[in-house]
Amino acid sequence: MAHSSIPTGAELQQLAIETARRCGVDVDAAAGDTTTGSPINGERLSSLAWTDATAVDDVVERAHGAFLEWRKVPAPARGALVKRLGELLAEHKDDLAALISLEVGKITSEARGEVQEMVDICDFAVGLSRQLYGRTMPSERPGHRLMETWHPLGVVGVISAFNFPAAVWSWNTAVALVCGDPVVWKPSELTPLTSLASHAILARAIAEVGAPADLSQVLIGGTDIGQALVDHPGVALLSATGSTRMGRAVGPRVAGRFGRSLLELGGNNAAIVSPSADLDLTTRGIVFSAAGTAGQRCTTMRRVIAHSSVIDEVTERLVSAYGRLPIGNPMAEGTLVGPLIHRAAYEAMESAIAQAGSEGGKLVAGGGRTLEDEAPDAYYVRPAIVRIDEQTSVVEQETFAPLLYVLPYDDFDEAIALNNGVPQGLSSSVFTTDQAEAERFVSAEGSDAGIVNVNIGTSGAEIGGAFGGEKETGGGRESGSDAWRAYMRRATNTVNFSGELPLAQGVDFTI
Repeated sequence: MAHSSIPTGAELQQLAIETARRCGVDVDAAAGDTTTGSPINGERLSSLAWTDATAVDDVVERAHGAFLEWRKVPAPARGALVKRLGELLAEHKDDLAALISLEVGKITSEARGEVQEMVDICDFAVGLSRQLYGRTMPSERPGHRLMETWHPLGVVGVISAFNFPAAVWSWNTAVALVCGDPVVWKPSELTPLTSLASHAILARAIAEVGAPADLSQVLIGGTDIGQALVDHPGVALLSATGSTRMGRAVGPRVAGRFGRSLLELGGNNAAIVSPSADLDLTTRGIVFSAAGTAGQRCTTMRRVIAHSSVIDEVTERLVSAYGRLPIGNPMAEGTLVGPLIHRAAYEAMESAIAQAGSEGGKLVAGGGRTLEDEAPDAYYVRPAIVRIDEQTSVVEQETFAPLLYVLPYDDFDEAIALNNGVPQGLSSSVFTTDQAEAERFVSAEGSDAGIVNVNIGTSGAEIGGAFGGEKETGGGRESGSDAWRAYMRRATNTVNFSGELPLAQGVDFTI
């Protein structure tokens, strides 16, 4: 249902300027001729100066200079910088959340949740700064010690997408900084103010703790900057978040220069609903995962695979819940679904619905625009549900919008096969009270995704676990667990304190 009035362009522009300034952005110095809009009303939000690829060489060189200093700083001392960053992010939580809503269209609670992720990863990274553990292994030679050590890697390039314009940068940056690496950031062209604000907050933390100024740099511009970072030999690790198509281009190019890449790409995430599922809990879990962020998360639920004995009731519950979703101005209290990012996203959603219809699907809820009279240049859509009997070609594709397919299954092996039967492998879940089903789903013979959940939806991951997926999702891991290893290099050390020189494997090379 439509909900709330849409602010004018002048109102949003003024709010954006005031908010960016509170975060430390020199708005006047950043002004330029390149215009970006707000998905809230489709009108101009900012006009900023963009740089181009010619700046990348100098930026990477300065970042490398900062690396030569920063790598010598003890990791716990590096953690002090990230601790201060987390404190400043907490102070500016509402400001950053407002910019995220203005540029992305997220509802306020989700925007605030994104900033909380930034604070949380800083907390995690501060603790990590005292836990960059290596191993000591037994040597076969007497009087020898065999061990591994981890060392800073070098310049980290980060290319981020519009849908999480600040959190993904922070996942990479907080961990990279404690690992001893500087970061060069190329954010989405759609979210420059959020990016400048995040960078300004980190720049303040850097200045306050006396760290090298060039540890953090941001390049506001187009795809040419991203391409230059991908190809630059001075970028030791390239972390890129985006589409699978983008990853197909980035991965081979980084590998071609023997660099490292960390890819977080597409998702086509499913939930299996078993006969024993708690359908009240299931409905709530599905609706948030499928309609939250207007379907514009890589972990958004795209498919529900429901047992034939419960599929009708599950569908009815979802249709009813979708009919009650408040759609409108994401910054207004009570809104649960904001706008799509732009017209192309809307057209892709409508095209997918039409294709699903040609492949035997039936639209049972939503679809189409709303609020056209109030915001003709914005794209508010009704989250859609398509009932379909087979996993056809359109179901196997990721549509970055609130479009959910509901499919039937008869036995659990079939459900797992459907879950795994798409090219992507990011997130998955099962709703069941059958312990055997739950255990099978998380086992080696269960879901092949990187995130495998039981009785929760596919989105809303915590930072303590490594985030990422398999297959066409790219295989990268960010955030928690041992994801830090991607930002460091490993050395195997043998220390001989015996006074003799025995060789491994009993080799005799006596002179």
